Amino acid sequence: MKRIFLVGFMASGKTTTGRRIANKYGLEFIDLDIYIENRFHKTVSQIFAERGEEGFRNIEHNMLLEVAGFEDVVVAAGGGTPCFFDNVDIMNESGDTVYLKATPEQLCGNLTMNGTAKRPLVANKTPEELLDYVRATLEKREPFYAKAKYSMAADDLSDELFDKLLKN
Repeated sequence: MKRIFLVGFMASGKTTTGRRIANKYGLEFIDLDIYIENRFHKTVSQIFAERGEEGFRNIEHNMLLEVAGFEDVVVAAGGGTPCFFDNVDIMNESGDTVYLKATPEQLCGNLTMNGTAKRPLVANKTPEELLDYVRATLEKREPFYAKAKYSMAADDLSDELFDKLLKN
């Protein structure tokens, strides 16, 4: 039974890495945001608009508790997931956590390339506002991300760490 949780800032590559690792090792892949959207039949943006961030974070916490019990899974957590409640502890106790670490400039580049409109916390920001937001928010979230058992550069495409984690 294996559980790997990928944590890191939005647009750090958690979904892309998670899909790749799940496919390579024959595991199920769950993007926590998509899992929530499928369960509630609404987008994360709609949930934020209707319930605010606090309401969304409550839902996110409950859905994390659910997927933390799944077996042979790679879970891409939302960017803020580890920073609320005891979520990072839940992930650490349930499996292996990997922090995909990226610079603010890398993150802004990825956000800009993939479009910010679908991400409620950064929608409608100018490039300068986006960089300021990413820097400030990353600084606040870093202590939570740093609680992950493992850390790797977000642009590291080697599977060495995952080979090690999934060999046991």
